[in-house]
Amino acid sequence: MSETTMQFDAVVIGSGPGGEGAAMQLVKNGRKVALIEKHKSIGGGCTHWGTIPSKALRHSVSRLIEFNSNPLFSGENIQRGLSFADILRHAQGVIQQQVQMRSGFYQRNDVTVLHGTATFENATTIKLTQADGTVETIATKQVVVATGSRPYHPPDVDFNHQRIYDSDTVLSLNHEPRSIIIYGAGVVGSEYASIFRGLGVKVDLINTRDRLLSFLDAEMSDALSYHLRNNGVVIRHNEEYERIEGNDNGVTLYTKSGKRLDADCLLYANGRSGNIEDLNVQALGLTPNSRGQLEVSKQYQTSVPNIYAVGDIIGYPSLASAAYDQGRICATAMLFGDCEQRLISDIPTGIYTIPEISSVGKTEEELTQQKVPYEVGRAQFKHLARAQISNMAVGSLKLLFHRETKEVLGVHCFGERAAEIIHIGQAIMEQKNGGNTIEYFVNTTFNYPTMAEAYRVAALNGLNRIRS
Repeated sequence: MSETTMQFDAVVIGSGPGGEGAAMQLVKNGRKVALIEKHKSIGGGCTHWGTIPSKALRHSVSRLIEFNSNPLFSGENIQRGLSFADILRHAQGVIQQQVQMRSGFYQRNDVTVLHGTATFENATTIKLTQADGTVETIATKQVVVATGSRPYHPPDVDFNHQRIYDSDTVLSLNHEPRSIIIYGAGVVGSEYASIFRGLGVKVDLINTRDRLLSFLDAEMSDALSYHLRNNGVVIRHNEEYERIEGNDNGVTLYTKSGKRLDADCLLYANGRSGNIEDLNVQALGLTPNSRGQLEVSKQYQTSVPNIYAVGDIIGYPSLASAAYDQGRICATAMLFGDCEQRLISDIPTGIYTIPEISSVGKTEEELTQQKVPYEVGRAQFKHLARAQISNMAVGSLKLLFHRETKEVLGVHCFGERAAEIIHIGQAIMEQKNGGNTIEYFVNTTFNYPTMAEAYRVAALNGLNRIRS
């Protein structure tokens, strides 16, 4: 077993969005940077198992649904079908493009990319164990931990069974299920319920809570529930499993309430755990919480001064978009001792169900609880020319604004392209010195016909409520 030593100003562990943001900011400010990635390809969970593949799957299924429901093609009597394997091939193509592009970033900026498992010996020394057993010692002044997270595995569920999947392993599903149980109705569970139902698979969605995605504005949550049910998804609220049994032909789930559910396979999508085990952070005096997450300051600094952490390994908000910003802010603090920039307070939420949901700012429930005098403006997509042209009439845009100041307090959207058009509302909400008012949407001129025109329609609707 050979051993060599390398010296760097900073080491970033993990090549997902958080690690990439930190590495790029550090190297562009003259630091000698090494990036360690355990997987054979860079990009992290976001690229290989999470955001990119699931959204690529969703896109293919969404286009299939669009084709089959479009009256232009109904005369041909062709119900086009795709297998899960077919749409996975498209996803793999997207993943390869992402890996190639991101590898180019590191090469052009002279970031040393090392593949292997990183383990702390102390705060300035890391052992790198490569796939062939070779061990290298890396000396560094500063470290960013950006190792991400993985699906949570309860000890009483047999994930080695060929029909029991998590959100990572479902991407290697190689048979065509006619039915699936999805346990956990959070973002991942709801997205995969849409995908499988769109492929014609019978879906039982088990929710351990009393409504879907309870952090959303209730109207958006209700719209998703209605739409999933309308498309044939069976949603079971307030249920927990007693036991899950795999057999040769499928899976049986027994609930604590006495129900028995049978399906060809099961996707367990209830919670995530930080990838902390290999790091040996205990050697630094760091203690992760029960979910394997590290505690950090506003500058993303741990209690060990030269060790920082970003992304899923620190918990909320666990978003790829936020992780990249965290990496940049963290690197700035590492370089200059401080960083005035913070994550924006109103981080948009994008949920890629079919149709998708996106929101930014306060919900009606939060404003009511805070006793804020707000009013609502709505636009139904079915009234928009662009939605009629595109045959995408399902959905709506809702603006929440202060009755007196007209300040936009929240934007909630359900429907195709929701995650794109939310940024218009977000941009206005970020305006200071009186620039954030609902009247902007009335006084500006939107392209016609567009989905963005929903803002003008919703603003007029809301202002009419005040004037009446």
